[in-house]
Amino acid sequence: MAFRFQRRIRLAPGVRLNLSKRGLGLSVGPRGASLSMGPSGVHGHAGLPGTGLAYRRKLIGGGGPRRKGVSGASAAASGHAAALKAQLDEGGSFEVQLAVEEGGQVSYFHADGTPLSSDEVRVLRRHAEDSIREQLRAHCERLNADLDRLGRLHEETPPLESLGYATRDFGEPPPPPFQPQPSNWRHAIWSPARRRLEEENRQRRADFDEQYRAWEWRKAEHDAAEFSRHLRESDGVWDDPDAMEQTLSERLEEIDWPRETLINFDLGSDVRTIAVDIDLPCEEEMPDRYWGMPPKQLRLTPRKLSATRQRELYRDHVHGIAFRVLGAVFARLPAVDEARISGYRQIPDPATGGQRDQYLYSVKVRRDQWERIHFDRLDQVDPVASMEAFTLRRDMTKTGIFRDIEPLKLV
Repeated sequence: MAFRFQRRIRLAPGVRLNLSKRGLGLSVGPRGASLSMGPSGVHGHAGLPGTGLAYRRKLIGGGGPRRKGVSGASAAASGHAAALKAQLDEGGSFEVQLAVEEGGQVSYFHADGTPLSSDEVRVLRRHAEDSIREQLRAHCERLNADLDRLGRLHEETPPLESLGYATRDFGEPPPPPFQPQPSNWRHAIWSPARRRLEEENRQRRADFDEQYRAWEWRKAEHDAAEFSRHLRESDGVWDDPDAMEQTLSERLEEIDWPRETLINFDLGSDVRTIAVDIDLPCEEEMPDRYWGMPPKQLRLTPRKLSATRQRELYRDHVHGIAFRVLGAVFARLPAVDEARISGYRQIPDPATGGQRDQYLYSVKVRRDQWERIHFDRLDQVDPVASMEAFTLRRDMTKTGIFRDIEPLKLV
């Protein structure tokens, strides 16, 4: 029997390359001290970490009658900046969010999302230039790493040797052992105190027993699921279509896809062949710039990729997706001897004004052909050229311009 599986695999938040995303956190000053600003004024906070001891002191007003007009707002902003400077001069801390805009400019926000005034930004830059620069440099490296990974997705493909089942341990530790509250001289001479201590220890013991039983239940459920998975991935994947479906779907979900990916697959009637359709991302989803950081400025500078380089990046990425899926199929489904992978994207249809599927490639790969790949040298493998070593349908220029093809069918 044949079956179909369809799954939409979405990016985790913060992975997609967005030019205006926020999320760079910065803390200036020692742990335990902070500064907050709001309608009630500016307050300083300080505490001794780990002790629960803290104090809060109002630094600048709020609560009284507000002065209207530009001069009043300007005076308040200057007061906040002065309070910030005083706090940082005294070794206090300040939390700020940095947002990198499309042109590389950096905007500064309080932890609650309200923007810093220009006076506050100047104060912050004077006191924390090195910290801000370090955060921006790390952010720049992450952006470029995300871009580079698009063209090297195939390098993460597992070798066939990873076919074996690996048991996953229960990761949750048991509750800490029960420790009764010790008695002292007061409990020995005062019976009410002794009875209260005994009652508290009985309650602590009951709470521990309940927590431990709940932990044992969770561990037993995990172990039972792992045993079921062991049977499925060790035996069922050879001839049980349901086991094969679940195993491949889990493997595809485990892959850290850099872009949203939708995959359909059909097993042949004898489970020795499989056809996979991949709904590929469109070219517009590819980044169009690299990022750098000027040596004397607190900002990022974008360097736009050429149209040819963008097409090459897209070409490498969509072929890398096929390579990655083939790796999952052959590593997790040992009964499959032949896989047919077809990739398509959505493009405008001038005949209807809607969208239609455009197939970019369709490739047929046998297991013995796949075994010839040197998985220890994937950094030297070109995913585009690798597809050409198999039975391939594709109409593409050298720079990655695709034309329609008819995909291979599963007989």
